[in-house]
Amino acid sequence: MPASGKPASREDLAEALARTAAGDRVAFAALYAATSMKLYGVVLRILGRRDLAEDVLQDAYVRVWQRAGEFDPKLASPITWMVAIARNRALDEVKRKKMRSLEDMPELMELASAEDLLGGIERTEEQRRLETCLEQLEPEKQHIIRLAYHYGMTREEIAARLQRPAGTVKTWLRRTLAQLKDCLGPSRGP
Repeated sequence: MPASGKPASREDLAEALARTAAGDRVAFAALYAATSMKLYGVVLRILGRRDLAEDVLQDAYVRVWQRAGEFDPKLASPITWMVAIARNRALDEVKRKKMRSLEDMPELMELASAEDLLGGIERTEEQRRLETCLEQLEPEKQHIIRLAYHYGMTREEIAARLQRPAGTVKTWLRRTLAQLKDCLGPSRGP
């Protein structure tokens, strides 16, 4: 084990797993410190949601603690073995909780009121000006701007969602952005 207490090499990780199997909490903490970022990345890529990824990562480390004695360095590297546990746990979560797309939840596509979004946080002058300008747009144009800039949808995705030609959506976006720019006027500098 390196002086920092964090396993660094394959051998260090294998030793930490062996010590974890014997109930060594310090070795487990070092194992966690050395591998948690990698395992979190794997789980996050599968789930796509930070809240679920954090829960699944915690479950994965509980399994590592419980199964550390099953690790065989002849069969896999420690990190490969741990990634497999985390990956399988994430895949179990995907199966258990059928992920729903935004298309299945149209209510989420509606932007909540400013009070809900900001949750009591004081708005800046620029935010108030932008909201005022957005409110002056036609409802369909507001919706297109929100789909593009709040939800990150492409012109093609917006066109498919609204059943409009992509060229029309492109034109609407360009014109609506010009309207917003005119409404906002020159920014007030210091």
